[in-house]
Amino acid sequence: MENKVLEAIRSRRSIREFSKQAVSDEVLREIISAGIWAPSGLNNQPWRFVLVRDKEYRKELASLTHYKHIILAAPALIIVYLDEAEMYDSVKDHQSAGACIQNMLLAAESLGLGAVWLGQILNNKQLVNEVLGLEPKYDLMAVLAVGHPSHGNQQSHRKSLSDFILKEIGGSRE
Repeated sequence: MENKVLEAIRSRRSIREFSKQAVSDEVLREIISAGIWAPSGLNNQPWRFVLVRDKEYRKELASLTHYKHIILAAPALIIVYLDEAEMYDSVKDHQSAGACIQNMLLAAESLGLGAVWLGQILNNKQLVNEVLGLEPKYDLMAVLAVGHPSHGNQQSHRKSLSDFILKEIGGSRE
């Protein structure tokens, strides 16, 4: 079955090595726009973002993670937050943040960019907020490193679909 969305899902890879080519404001805003179209409970849209291209800020943020080489190599970071003042259900809002992040990763792929979802930095949420001058009501969800891939030879595989389906109850039999 040929389908552009399914193809983007299957071809997207976590890109950790970037060229030095800058990412335009327009493209970064397009990626974020894709993120905000993710579903959220009661359509509360609790996501907030910080865009970081400044080298000194990237150095400070890099010091807060084991993956400093990725943050230093990426020409742009999209830092994803939940605004606790806009949240109404912790589980739903955290799930919507994941959907938002996935939309942005797929958008980056569709625009010919590479991106990776960095989570280890969450161990230093408070320090990240301090570096960025943000109030504690902004809960760090992820840092997306975004840029033009330096190469395209990333490989991935998935287990068989049957490894994931616990049961099938009902349904059609052809």
